[in-house]
Amino acid sequence: MKQKKETLVGYAFLAPALIIFLALVVFPICMSIYLSFTKWNFLSGWSGISWIGFDNFKRLFTRDRSFKVALINTFVYAVTIVPPTVFLALLLAHAFNGNIFCKRYFRFAFFVPYISNMVALGSIFQFLFRMDGPINGLLKAVFHLADSEIPNWLADNSLCRVPVICVMIYSGLGYCLLIYIAAIKDISKDLYEAAAIDGATSARQFFSITVPLISPTTFYLLIVRMISVFQIFAAVNIINSTGKAGGNVSLVLLVYNEAFLNYNFGYASAEAWVLVAIILVVTAIQMWGQKKWVNY
Repeated sequence: MKQKKETLVGYAFLAPALIIFLALVVFPICMSIYLSFTKWNFLSGWSGISWIGFDNFKRLFTRDRSFKVALINTFVYAVTIVPPTVFLALLLAHAFNGNIFCKRYFRFAFFVPYISNMVALGSIFQFLFRMDGPINGLLKAVFHLADSEIPNWLADNSLCRVPVICVMIYSGLGYCLLIYIAAIKDISKDLYEAAAIDGATSARQFFSITVPLISPTTFYLLIVRMISVFQIFAAVNIINSTGKAGGNVSLVLLVYNEAFLNYNFGYASAEAWVLVAIILVVTAIQMWGQKKWVNY
């Protein structure tokens, strides 16, 4: 009897959090799965939901050009943002592990963008890459470009991804840097001393000791940053707010526009679950590949 009472008390304490979890996580997930197989304009109410099966997914991969553009952009962002961010963070962490003047200040300076508001960072980079912004001003001064030769970063579909890539690398660098610094500090100094006695150069120690021993950290950062970049939204939304270029649209922004601008929640749900499937597949590939290069 006493054990049963304690169990009921435990469930009573668990109930508020469980109700919130079911209402705000489980129910929306199940509802979005159902809606992905329906046609539903949000303004029509619940009675406007109509089952259409796999038509949303067929339309995505056969007739929707904007989805294909967003899909390509998302993979381009993943390839151009994640590896450079992780690589630069590794180099900086290795440098900060040595004797550098004011390295605490530099660590703080690199970490601030990560905890900064992405809307603010996006606005700053939108200003930097404007036609009359500092980037074009520098290019014009260094390369003596005419006004007609200045790149229009925000309106040219072939260039509009560049500001997004830059702001994402800038904002994600600090997090990767701190994780790498912690991982490098965890490596025994005895290994470096033994390598130095054997005549190994600093570069040799870096590639033969540091890189292999922090490979689990590298794997973790690749997973985390890849998932983050696949969900890129704020940076693209802010930099694309001029409306002059659509070549930098990501999948998440496409889902947002379809759901909250066009009110097509069924089609938006289908796009969202395609994104979920892509993230799962990419993560599974990374989990399989880590067996070949990660040293535990």
